[in-house]
Amino acid sequence: MRSILLKEISTFFSTLTGYIAVGIFLIVTSWFMWISPGDYNIIDGGYANLDTLFFIAPWVFLLLVPAITMRSFAEEKKTGTIELLLTRPLTDYQLVAGKFLGSVVLILIALIPTLVSLFSVYQMANPTGNVDMGAMWGSFIGLFFLASSYAAVGIFASSLTDNQIVSFIIAAVLSLFMYIGFDSLGMFPLLKSVDSFIVNLGINEHYKAMSKGVIDTRDLVYFFSIIGIFIFGTMLRVKTRTWK
Repeated sequence: MRSILLKEISTFFSTLTGYIAVGIFLIVTSWFMWISPGDYNIIDGGYANLDTLFFIAPWVFLLLVPAITMRSFAEEKKTGTIELLLTRPLTDYQLVAGKFLGSVVLILIALIPTLVSLFSVYQMANPTGNVDMGAMWGSFIGLFFLASSYAAVGIFASSLTDNQIVSFIIAAVLSLFMYIGFDSLGMFPLLKSVDSFIVNLGINEHYKAMSKGVIDTRDLVYFFSIIGIFIFGTMLRVKTRTWK
């Protein structure tokens, strides 16, 4: 599994795609936080917080994470190297988990530079350090789990096809639905009696809960369940060995 993880990371950064994907994430979030005038700008807003980052990042990740995961299985199948992987002394779980963890590490690499913004906001507060660190760290943890859920969806989508573009589209649409789709369903009048249950099936509700700085066991169980479901689905797909 470790070899698969390292292969995923090295392959991603062996081309410009990896650097461009991470660069776009940092440029877009930094642009809204520090450069573009308006309510999203931290300086214009006058409050020492990173609400802009935690609002913008889930939407940027809807494109970034599928871009990271789209080649995971799709490229292997298209080039025929999937057969070589399947002949190695690896279980289906180790193969899928290695590719998933590789994507998660890449997400962490994209998130680490945003800590510079956290330090900046901390220093800019009046007085220095007058920020809600609990809420900020909770938001970072929630953002990590949100992106990890996207990664699990992306790995599953990549196992469904040998076309990276198709994989990207499937992953982006599925992730978008998991993020706000259940919120939209909960607004239907016919589902009003169970709207709370439906909304709680979506990522956004649990992400918002963690952003308050309270790490609830129910939210962690939710994210681990979503990740587990899609990893299990990917394992079933790999186990069938039906790539066409």
